[in-house]
Amino acid sequence: MIDYLAQNLWTLWAVLAMVCLVLELSSGDFYITCFGIGAVCALVASLFALPFWVQVVIFAVFSVLSIYCIRPHLVHMLDAKGGQRKSNADAIIGRVGKVTETIKAGDYGRMKLDGDDWKAESDETEDLPVGTKVRIIGRESIIVKVEKA
Repeated sequence: MIDYLAQNLWTLWAVLAMVCLVLELSSGDFYITCFGIGAVCALVASLFALPFWVQVVIFAVFSVLSIYCIRPHLVHMLDAKGGQRKSNADAIIGRVGKVTETIKAGDYGRMKLDGDDWKAESDETEDLPVGTKVRIIGRESIIVKVEKA
C-alpha cells in the first residue's frame, strides 16, 4: 500500500482535496477550501513527478496564497450586501402574499406566502377578504402584520 502511494502521490492529494471540499460544506468560511486549492496544486505537481517535499511546499504556498488572494473574493461574493443579509422569517418582510382566511379589521386572519400559512393581523379599517393580495410590513414572533398591496 505504501509503495502504491509513493508511486501515485496524486491519489493522496486528490483525496485530501475532496476531504477539504466536503469539510467546507459544514464550515462555510472558505478557509478549508483554500487548503483544497493547495491540494489540487500539489496534485498537479505530483503529475510532473516532482519530489514529495516539493509537493508539500507547493501545497503550503498555494494554500496560503489562496487564503490571502482568493478567500476575500469568495467571501465578498457570498455576502454581497455587506452583512445586511436577512435570514429566516425576517426575509419575508416586504413580500406579497394572498389572504386565505378573511382578516377582520384590526383583528387576525390567515395569509399564504410561498406555500407557508401565516397568522396575520391588519390595522386596516376594512376587512381583507380571501384572495386579497397583502404585503407583509412587520413580524411579531409567528404573527405577521400586513397591509393591502
